[in-house]
This record gives sequence, C-alpha cells and structure tokens, in this order.
Amino acid sequence: MPAPNNCITFLVDGQLFGMPATEVMELTRFHELTPVPLAPPTIAGLMNLRGQVVTAVDMRRRLELRPRPEGQQPMNVVLRREDVLVSLLVDQVGEVIELDDSTYEPVPDTLRGVARELVRGVHKLPGRLLLLLDPAKVIAGLTVAPRRSALATPAV
Repeated sequence: MPAPNNCITFLVDGQLFGMPATEVMELTRFHELTPVPLAPPTIAGLMNLRGQVVTAVDMRRRLELRPRPEGQQPMNVVLRREDVLVSLLVDQVGEVIELDDSTYEPVPDTLRGVARELVRGVHKLPGRLLLLLDPAKVIAGLTVAPRRSALATPAV
C-alpha cells in the first residue's frame, strides 16, 4: 500500500513511528488527565482540549512496550476520526516528512505482536526504519469520548 505524501513522525520507546498528516489535528504538550475507572489499560484518561473531551491512548501500552520512565511527560498527537478526538500519548514528536513510494515496503515478517496489526507498512529512511501506523486500527475497539462535552445532561 503506497504511503501518504506527508507524515507526522514521533518516537515511542526509541522506535520511529509515523501517521498520515491528514489524520493529525494538532500536536500539543502534555495535559493533565482524568482517570477513567474500568477503562482498558491502554486508555490513560480523558483530557480537556479547549472544552472538548479527548480520550488519551498511551501508545507504550497500546504497542505493548515498556512503561514510560517515571517523571517523563508524554506529548499529544491529537487525531480527528469521524466524530471523535483521540490523543495518542507519545514520547517525543518528530517532524513532518514527505515520504516517497520508493522507500515503502510491506510489514516485515519480523514485526511481531500487536504492532504487526497496527502497522500498515514501513519506510526505509536514511539510518532509520519508519513504522507507518494505521490510525483506524490504533484506536479500533477502544472506548473514546464524544466530541461534545461528556458533562452534557441527557434529555429526559
């Protein structure tokens, strides 16, 4: 599958990941999170982004990687998927790069675990391998907050 032209890159546990720039609404510093009781372990909590409730997904947990070192604050890669906003908590935001189809390769057989399901392909960059994530698969099956405020009173 050919890659999108522009890609937002970020690091998670030292690994370089990317996502189509068209899927990313914004990049922000860490926001305080409100824990969600009984949520899946990949859900780090909910955050308020200018009055909108956003579900925060811990990408280290989602990719079954080591926990983030104590005291290290993640960054937010905020996605807009249909009618919801989701923040991917990553270690460090990289840059926007333009990808060339000539560097694209299918998911290698050596990629194991949940990452194999979430990665749609790889790009061989100078000195690095970029794992291109599928945004729909990354948030599939996770409980996400609606774009409207969760505090709105339902009609009776």
